[in-house]
Amino acid sequence: MNPLALARARISIIGAGPGGLTCARILQQRGIAVTVYDRDPGPGARNQGGTLDLHADNGQLALREAGLLERFFELARPEGQEMRRLDPAGTVISHHVPEDGELFKPEIDRGQLRDLLLGSLQPGTVRWGHTLTTVGGPADGPRRLHFADGTTVEADLVIGADGAWSRVRRAVSPAVPEYTGVSFVEAWFSDVEKLHPEVAELVGPGSAAAGDGDRGLFAQRNSGDHIRAYLIRRAPVDWIRRSGLGADGTDGIRALLLDEYAHWSPRLRRLITDNDGPYVDRPILALPVPHTWQHNPTVTLLGDAAHLMPPLGVGVNLAMLDAAELALAIAGSDTVDEAVRSYETTMLPRSAEMAALLEGGAEHLLSGDLPEHEDDGDARS
Repeated sequence: MNPLALARARISIIGAGPGGLTCARILQQRGIAVTVYDRDPGPGARNQGGTLDLHADNGQLALREAGLLERFFELARPEGQEMRRLDPAGTVISHHVPEDGELFKPEIDRGQLRDLLLGSLQPGTVRWGHTLTTVGGPADGPRRLHFADGTTVEADLVIGADGAWSRVRRAVSPAVPEYTGVSFVEAWFSDVEKLHPEVAELVGPGSAAAGDGDRGLFAQRNSGDHIRAYLIRRAPVDWIRRSGLGADGTDGIRALLLDEYAHWSPRLRRLITDNDGPYVDRPILALPVPHTWQHNPTVTLLGDAAHLMPPLGVGVNLAMLDAAELALAIAGSDTVDEAVRSYETTMLPRSAEMAALLEGGAEHLLSGDLPEHEDDGDARS
């Protein structure tokens, strides 16, 4: 493929999350056509999840390349960097309060970040309601994307930004996510200053964490007067079924959790007793370490599709850094193959090193003594 052909290359990104949208934005800024396909029927089809901290040395670098950093700072919550660590008795054992002007990792709701990125794209860039089933065609292209509605699309480069259960990954790797043995139970609190003042005071403007080595909790302020809390436990992946409960068995799940956290203070147990609506089970998954694949000239991966890790504050940041580096490699290369090689030469060693560092890291969440890469608030896989 010569340089002119690269300018006309049909680039398809699968997945309209932060990574896929960041990649599309930077490509379009450099005059490169791209189409994003997402399985959701539209941008408002589902709740986008919790809050994310974007770090100055990766996520923010990607936004700078995308020309969106100043707009991000307008939306972000620097006060969300406040962090409280407590013991199971509810005693604060450490308390980080960010200094004025501290912007190393301010918080932003995932939905706000997605809206920022979507609004920066050319109209029609994202094709909603496209659930990818398989990637066909020869390794040297063109590739054929098969969607659940029976439609097909040809592409010269397929970028898998489709998360933990990536369909694109199957074109280059047989790896699948594995359960880490640690599960999150998510609980929501709305209108907290009025309806849940004790929880609001406990969490403050940022986050609060506690653990006893066998179980933990992590609660975090979101925008709009919301708080999300995560009860963190070792458990079989099907613990709800084994307990004779269903996912909608809120009272039964609450009783089970209260029994497990029986020796914790009433102040902390409010995160179990006072939540609005049902609980959400979120088993923590990770890809094998290291996860690599043989180079393919027409398919590559970014973010969780490439290196799913425990939620310790690196997931969205690495995804956005991947996206920026891949887009810049495409813009600066003569061929698609050259661009993919250049990108993977940097991304694969970096992700392997980070995955090795965080392997088994879900166990840290049970102690309340989080490692250097604190949870990014997005417990979704």
